[in-house]
Amino acid sequence: MSGLDYDISSIGEVGHKILVLLPEISARAEETEQARRLPADLAAKLAAAGAFNLSKPAAIGGLELDPLDFMKIVATVAGADASAGWCVMIAVTSTLGAAYMPEPAAREIFGADDVITGGVFAPMGKAEDRGDHYLLSGQWQWGSGSANCSWLGGGAMIFKDGELQKFDNGAPYHRMLFFPATEASFIDSWHVAGLKGTGSGDFSVEGVKVPKQRSVSFVGDRPRDPGALYKFPLFGLLALGVSSVALGNARAALEEIHMMVMSKKTPGGGRSMAQRATVQADLARATASLSGAFGYLENAIAGCWAEARGSAEISVKGRANLRLACAHATEISAEVCKTAYTLGGGSAVYSDNSLQRRFRDAHVATQHIATAPAVFELAGRVLLDQPADLAML
Repeated sequence: MSGLDYDISSIGEVGHKILVLLPEISARAEETEQARRLPADLAAKLAAAGAFNLSKPAAIGGLELDPLDFMKIVATVAGADASAGWCVMIAVTSTLGAAYMPEPAAREIFGADDVITGGVFAPMGKAEDRGDHYLLSGQWQWGSGSANCSWLGGGAMIFKDGELQKFDNGAPYHRMLFFPATEASFIDSWHVAGLKGTGSGDFSVEGVKVPKQRSVSFVGDRPRDPGALYKFPLFGLLALGVSSVALGNARAALEEIHMMVMSKKTPGGGRSMAQRATVQADLARATASLSGAFGYLENAIAGCWAEARGSAEISVKGRANLRLACAHATEISAEVCKTAYTLGGGSAVYSDNSLQRRFRDAHVATQHIATAPAVFELAGRVLLDQPADLAML
């Protein structure tokens, strides 16, 4: 299987329902970008299709799809519009918290079939331990899709009697706390170059009471759900989501430029651009690069998934290989979008041109911490058997 030729119709009912929505998602991409958020009615249609339930535990009504199917669906939505794909990815990965919670709390937050959840893992908040609950205050950046959410999560440093708590290894103790979105204030801070339609502005809370069962530590806790999906590297799954958006966006850019060069004439000549040797070579190289990135990522997923379904812990090298494949795919996707943008010529410089939007979206995706250039250094340390901080691997 090549990542350039799959479709999601084989992924059950959710695949069919999402396919039906793709033309509308694509047609409204400019509207989404101008609004700087996913329109509420479009988010609701995706929720009704089950797009946000891909990784939710089956025990509370989720689909609990394997990581490769998750990648296929996110990449497909991103092919219609990267911002929509990003919002799907964030909502889906936020549901992983359900696998770590007691079932009553998980059902309260994630149980509804059409619920939309989101949040920010980074511990930008402060939570005071008050016995059976935390008192949470903070402001979080990068709250993608938060305007459409019913529940949000925010990472927070944990304090008790005014003292910062610590993990056994001495690192600051932090958890992700979930609260109704109605408790949050939303800050219009999302003025950016790409992925404009993700609505990734700040949100804040002040003195919100959060029962302890609505909190998780993805670093210190073990998942309560025994499913293989929740043994799969959690931060690897987040990185996979980012790279899936990037790959789907790049695949669509290649498709667009392919159609364009078949019909567009060269300046001052009667030939189509498709007859130019330089165009042929650039398109061929971009196709090979993107196919290779898809293939490497698929193999890395398969390796980790095989380990997740076994009895042993997933190897450090398997985790590092997955993160490396994700970072590589995101980087290659940006290069492919640059090639498509360049081949698009003067028309691609206009802000309403889809190739320009895909170029901008691709390069913003490369800045996410899960797939940023520093990941290559981390993977290289593992490959060379050098000391490395594996906490987020």
